[in-house]
Amino acid sequence: MLREKYDEAHRLIIQSWTRPEPFSFNGKYTQLRYVNIWPRPLQQPHPPIWIPGGGSIETWDFCLEHDYMYSYLSYYGYKRAAQVMRGFWDKTESVGKELNPYRAGYAQIVCVADSDEEAERLYSPHIDYFFNRCLHVHPGFADAPGYRTQATLRSGFSPQVGGAASAMREQLSWKDFVDHGFVIAGSAATVRETLREALTSMRVGNLMLLCQMGNMPDALARENTQRFAHDVMPSLRDLWADYEDYWYPKPLKEIAKPGASISKT
Repeated sequence: MLREKYDEAHRLIIQSWTRPEPFSFNGKYTQLRYVNIWPRPLQQPHPPIWIPGGGSIETWDFCLEHDYMYSYLSYYGYKRAAQVMRGFWDKTESVGKELNPYRAGYAQIVCVADSDEEAERLYSPHIDYFFNRCLHVHPGFADAPGYRTQATLRSGFSPQVGGAASAMREQLSWKDFVDHGFVIAGSAATVRETLREALTSMRVGNLMLLCQMGNMPDALARENTQRFAHDVMPSLRDLWADYEDYWYPKPLKEIAKPGASISKT
């Protein structure tokens, strides 16, 4: 039922973006007498669509069927994510789609400092707070019977929250978080090297950064973000230079300037 409701909601969103005139939507789960969104998308026929996934193999099929970007969202690191992404790329190849790295996205916790030791001093308390205090979800809610399909269960992928996830992070130290790839942290040189390894191993072109986690204060989060932008990001731009990114929003060719036109009479 969940997948059926999801598909219906997807149809409603796409139609609302692409149908120029008001229309009625009479779905099984949603009935709307008038659908007429405003403002309308500037991109035609509609904005690029990124679909978040946590390991459900049906999401791979959905993304490939509609040519959407698959975004694997996990707090448990690129080393664990590599298994999921291998499955996605195997599926992509099996249906004859281009193995374009920009077809995939991934979210990663990143902490940048002057040195590896400084990164531990600055960020360790906040990373520990996040993993051990912010991810408590009752297993019965996180992975209720029927929530995942039999095919996904057979694939062996663990849920992102709940009992299995809690056991995965139990009593981990800063070194464990870094060694397992939950966190990519250290000097700019360390982060650059590790991120290139991670993105290459997963074949991912769209990186979503998590630069603020847990109880990290505003000033430190801003410093982390600035360090990444200045000292890490430029070195990653050429990683997939041979491919075109069809899934990233394109800027407007002309920027509209505010102001009222004056009629000349």
